Amino acid sequence: MNDIDKPLAPDELGERITEVYDLIGPLYRRAFRKIELGEQIEGASVGVRSVLDLLLRFGPMTVPQMGRIMALSRQFVQRTVNDAVAHGWAEVTPNPAHQRSSLIRLTDEGRATITAILAREHAVNRQVGGGLTDAEITACVRVLKELLRTFDHVDVE
Repeated sequence: MNDIDKPLAPDELGERITEVYDLIGPLYRRAFRKIELGEQIEGASVGVRSVLDLLLRFGPMTVPQMGRIMALSRQFVQRTVNDAVAHGWAEVTPNPAHQRSSLIRLTDEGRATITAILAREHAVNRQVGGGLTDAEITACVRVLKELLRTFDHVDVE
């Protein structure tokens, strides 16, 4: 096993992880801004885009379920869902499993809107340089999941 393949000692790991966080902040803010610019096209805020994407990927969900996945407060997600419903992109339906927590589902217009947003984002993502390999992306996703898992105990409410 090469040195590059050995797990890092805790002190070195801490320093390297700080490098990752130092990049995540600017990356997130720039990507957020790029999505905001798209709001002028589809009319969907970043929050609504996230809700529509969740509904596309997972099907009908409750507001608390969305909040847990996005690590956002239920109140914020509810306001975002209300915005999506007001635009006709989502609708509230009865939840047979829980009378007090309705299911939110995509409308046909919502599906068309999020499909257009994702196609535009995919076109931007195709421009990523660096000759990245599938193995590198897989490793990046693994690292980010581990970082996220470190904070699973943090309450967002």
